[in-house]
Amino acid sequence: MKIALDGFGGDHAPLAMLEGAALAVAEYGVDVVITGDEAVLRKTALEHNISLAGLEFSDTKDVIGICEEPTTLLQEHRDSSLGRAFTLLSEGKVDALVSAGSTGAIVVGGTFLIKRIKGIKRAAIASMVPCENGSYLLVDAGANTDCRPEMLHQFAMMGSMYLESVRGIQRPRVGLVNIGAEETKGGQLQKDTYHLLEQDKNLNFTGNLEARGIPLGEADVVVCDGFTGNVILKLSEGWGKFLNNTLKDLFLTGFAGKFSAALLLKKISGLRKRMNYKEYGGAPLLGVTKPVIKAHGSSDKLAISKAIYQAKLVVEQQMIARITKALADQKEEG
Repeated sequence: MKIALDGFGGDHAPLAMLEGAALAVAEYGVDVVITGDEAVLRKTALEHNISLAGLEFSDTKDVIGICEEPTTLLQEHRDSSLGRAFTLLSEGKVDALVSAGSTGAIVVGGTFLIKRIKGIKRAAIASMVPCENGSYLLVDAGANTDCRPEMLHQFAMMGSMYLESVRGIQRPRVGLVNIGAEETKGGQLQKDTYHLLEQDKNLNFTGNLEARGIPLGEADVVVCDGFTGNVILKLSEGWGKFLNNTLKDLFLTGFAGKFSAALLLKKISGLRKRMNYKEYGGAPLLGVTKPVIKAHGSSDKLAISKAIYQAKLVVEQQMIARITKALADQKEEG
């Protein structure tokens, strides 16, 4: 299996990309094509003694900046490191794409260069987020700030299939983010979406989900518009950092704190690992015809390797084919 990696997307590029790719090659048996300035990539690998076994380079000098207009990927930055990765994927030269670059540009590339699955209204970012009993899938996590009910319905359907095919969760519970549990709560978007989800017998819809129930794991698939989803995602990341800093203050200050930390070290380490986004890999862009994975902008080598593994699972489990078939089946039933 061959996966394209945007070599200059993300806060710690290109070093983290090279280290993460080398780690993925060694652990997951994939080949990785890294896009970007080959001379810089090779120089960085040499300086940090990174093995190039299983790695290829696709040379291009341009990079699309995180603050640039996402649609410039289609013309001005078509041959940027991200644009080149999309070209390789669209031409079938790689099986999947991973980037820690601009979320907007990745959504644009997936939508216009790779194309949406027939029948899908909008592509959506699906992020795994830690919670009390493991993790949940947040969809949409930021691709679409304005949504219609049928879009949220499709987000729920795609999210359920992702958890079933890639995570092995049978009949995942679907919750609709709202300000109350009653079906009459929320704005018109939430009310109309509620009825669509309730009528879809292929979904295990458990009703409206209040914000306090999200971190408690009351749903496996948490559905909302991208604006709300991105707020939830960033707030969760902030709480994770707050908790980590609080634990440091509690257990690394004074003799009593350090003594307690020594006794609870294993449990503390386990909790910190659960709260670490790097352990969850990247977020798939659901609804496009080929596997596209968005890694966190501040990804280090571990996060990049996990994102590549995520791409491998999506390919192996034929997730896109499953979504395509489900849409065709729904159309026939309709």
